Amino acid sequence: MRKISADYIFPVSKKPIQNGVVVLDDNGKILSVDSREEHDESNLEIYKGVIIPGLINTHCHLELSHMKGVAPTGTGLLPFLNTVVSYRDVKEEAIQKAIEKGDKEMYDGGIVAVGDISNKIDTAATKSKSPIRYYTFVEMFDFMQDDADFFYQGYKAVYDEQSTDGGNRKSAVPHAPYTVSKTLFKKINALNKKKCTVSIHNQETQHENDLFLKKKGGFLDFYKMFNFSLKKFKKTGKTSIHYALENMDPKHRTLFVHNPLTSPEDLKTAMEWNPKNTYWATCPNANLYIENQLPNYQMFIDAKANVTIGTDSLTSNWQLSILEEMKTIARFQSYVDFETLVKWATLNGAKALGFEKDLGSLAVGKTPGINLIKNMGKGFVLKGNSSIKRLV
Repeated sequence: MRKISADYIFPVSKKPIQNGVVVLDDNGKILSVDSREEHDESNLEIYKGVIIPGLINTHCHLELSHMKGVAPTGTGLLPFLNTVVSYRDVKEEAIQKAIEKGDKEMYDGGIVAVGDISNKIDTAATKSKSPIRYYTFVEMFDFMQDDADFFYQGYKAVYDEQSTDGGNRKSAVPHAPYTVSKTLFKKINALNKKKCTVSIHNQETQHENDLFLKKKGGFLDFYKMFNFSLKKFKKTGKTSIHYALENMDPKHRTLFVHNPLTSPEDLKTAMEWNPKNTYWATCPNANLYIENQLPNYQMFIDAKANVTIGTDSLTSNWQLSILEEMKTIARFQSYVDFETLVKWATLNGAKALGFEKDLGSLAVGKTPGINLIKNMGKGFVLKGNSSIKRLV
């Protein structure tokens, strides 16, 4: 049995506790959450700082870890995608080494679960032995061409190879509105027979909305570059998220990822489409890395939207740290308070991935992991030198 105490404990499911204590058994299961005066201090592990649950990374591309530093910053999404697609000459040994390193970096950074995008089977071996729980999103796209079945069969083979051992899960997901035909959407929906989590990249660049609103913008040249035709594509007169909503299955937990160009009207429409199970993953450092912009978090707060936090990949980030994502939000949109950030980074993420029974909050019976955040400013302000230490 361990009794861990700190200046403050943020259970997430209830208000912070000053000089709180978390009591755990040898397996990390929480037996009680209470105050220090109820215990003999000689039996306590007492830390200076703030204790929070294990962190949830709802959006990552672990298989791209070998591409750290390859893509230049600030180019915009379309040049970034071109870099990712074109960078191929890498030895398998280097890819696997980078994947293992990325997995360890996340574990050391207090992350207990990850929603991870996979286009290949490269990450399967690491996930099968990792102490992190993974929800693998096998991402499919056909660039809106006529041969959806050809693309689907290739990704179905990747889906079949993904392990669900040790609490890991998997589902088939569409890449983005601009890369998935209606036919492929139907095939993805059919494969996800049971209720699951489905993610989709959403409104990362104005070019995406321009394609659906006007059939104009940079995606026309982007498709030509790869010899894909958009002759049959017809503008919808609506932003891209409407196309996604029309073709996705609302019975699933749905995770819209990035969202810097999402408007209040888009947000309202999506939340009405799936009131209880719509989630919004923000990856602030990736948004700054690629397009140098952030979502309007006040809009999501005002709408009482379910926001989660992701890191994206090392192709579009400097590290795989949820704490660093929280710092970035606190730095650029400081009205988002620490308690809100912790909820986004823990309980909301656990619910989005369907892991809230065990993870996401410091509650009796859960095994959520315990993290200590040190070097915070007054009023629970994250500073540049704030750091995280995994205790459980």
